[in-house]
Amino acid sequence: MAAAIVLYLAAAIAHSMATNSHWGWSVVGQYFFSRRILDGLVLTLELTAVAMAIGIVLGVVLAVMRLSPNPLVAGSSWLYIWVFRGTPVFVQLLLWANIAFLFPHISIGLPFGPQFASGDANSIITPFAAAILGLGLNEGAYMAEIVRAGIISVSEGQTEAAMALGMTRLQTMRRVVLPQAMRVIVPPTGNETISMLKTSSLASVIPVTELLYASQLIYAQNYQTVPLLITASIWYLIVTSVLSFGQYYVERYFARGASRSLPPTPLQRVRTNLFSVRHEWQ
Repeated sequence: MAAAIVLYLAAAIAHSMATNSHWGWSVVGQYFFSRRILDGLVLTLELTAVAMAIGIVLGVVLAVMRLSPNPLVAGSSWLYIWVFRGTPVFVQLLLWANIAFLFPHISIGLPFGPQFASGDANSIITPFAAAILGLGLNEGAYMAEIVRAGIISVSEGQTEAAMALGMTRLQTMRRVVLPQAMRVIVPPTGNETISMLKTSSLASVIPVTELLYASQLIYAQNYQTVPLLITASIWYLIVTSVLSFGQYYVERYFARGASRSLPPTPLQRVRTNLFSVRHEWQ
């Protein structure tokens, strides 16, 4: 009965997509590989990659600081996570885009000392830079909690054994704790990467001409709103599928030694599911 209901719903959706002309599949095919859509896709991938790189590096640093015995170091990490995780990323993007209101000129130098370089804030914090800062710094707060969860999942005996061998705290973290914590860190990090790909669409309000904003610019001219949104959605689904596939193999790599047998690959799962379905129908 469950299979029959699923097949009926799938057939109804497929029939609607095939017969309803308002889907605008011809428009989707026309703009799917257009230069403006592909340029927006490339910019989306760049935003995702750079923001996640910043988030991962910052998250590791913040997680180590959060676990520090020094109350000032641990407290500053907690304050950062509290602020950036407690405010919407949409608001943070708008704040970075309007940072020139607070700091018309940005200078690099020593506090209360000489300045080595300075410039206009609008020239330095471009819309793309504002998107990178907003997405990356916000992601760092979430990655800090993910990395911290992975670190505390490792037995304290591992740390004690490393200390007994004469390793410093930093060496213990780098050589013993983090490699074992990767089994816990990798799955949510993959989810965060996929989420970042979709969250990057918020940069359209700054505006940054990523995939969604590129689609909006096109349908603002030809009024084909739904087909252009479908075009963007299909590209998001394609990239998300590729990232999910890569995430699976990264998880499988770090699962070595943690279980007697590795989990099946996607192709092995497909073959198993097809065999079980065929067996049930027989």
